[in-house]
Amino acid sequence: MAHHAHSHGGHAHGAHAHGANARGRVLLLALTLTLGFAFVEAIAGWFAGSLALLGDAGHMLTDSFALGLAAVAAWLSKRPPSARLSYGLGRIEALAALANGVLMLVVIVAICWHAVERLIEPQAVAGETVTVVAIIGLVINLGAAWLLSRGGEDLNTRAALIHVIGDLLGSVAALASGLVIQWTGWMPIDPLLSMLICGLILASTSNLLRQVFTTLLDGVPDSHSLETVGAAMAGVDGVASVHDLHIWSLGNNRIALSAHLVIRPDADWTQVLPKVRHMLDAQFDIDHSTLQPETPETMPLVFQRKW
Repeated sequence: MAHHAHSHGGHAHGAHAHGANARGRVLLLALTLTLGFAFVEAIAGWFAGSLALLGDAGHMLTDSFALGLAAVAAWLSKRPPSARLSYGLGRIEALAALANGVLMLVVIVAICWHAVERLIEPQAVAGETVTVVAIIGLVINLGAAWLLSRGGEDLNTRAALIHVIGDLLGSVAALASGLVIQWTGWMPIDPLLSMLICGLILASTSNLLRQVFTTLLDGVPDSHSLETVGAAMAGVDGVASVHDLHIWSLGNNRIALSAHLVIRPDADWTQVLPKVRHMLDAQFDIDHSTLQPETPETMPLVFQRKW
């Protein structure tokens, strides 16, 4: 049996396109909220002399760029496959997530640098202004985070969500900073809280970048195990063993698989194939598979010397 079988769910294309449309709308709405308040917070932070507010405004401005990039990527990912790009543009969302992750690292370094400068040379901060603006920012960031949390689990949307969560934490830090300064007048709280938030954002960004690199390098997604999937395939009636198994992400939460299946001598490949396809789709949500059937290797006739 030298032929192979290739399959992917035809219904999936419409579902993925609809999902991309929904993600695009969510990203644009989150972009509008974030960009609008970023200018307000930047102006307030400048006049109040608060690094926490300025840092949060910087987060929101870079996040506006990140959300815009994510929205464009979601729109491009809807384009159908072509003769040149046979898998479509699904992975462009992973590239956008990579760009957003690197951008977040730059923002973290910049804010930490200015925080150290503020610790060395403390500056006066208007605590009342910081508190009021931080409360407004907290509400807006909560709204944007809620929108993005309902926008899907693809890397692109998750990268945008991490940016907004960074803004949310920045608003919390700014609020705490304003209250402490109002009650105690202790100015170092402003840069210290900014550095703490940067550390939390760094952990999330590092995890995101690890998953992005896994996707771009055709690694096995975290949601799947090569051993588990291979054992499940080998457990299908008529399959003797599985080898050359590969699992990777196509983007848009689509998982692809290719493998060689050794078929038992008494099995019919035309009956085994739909069983394997159904199992992969039902148990592992893999709707794009390329399967190569093979017959068991047989030993040649062996002659032994008679004694």
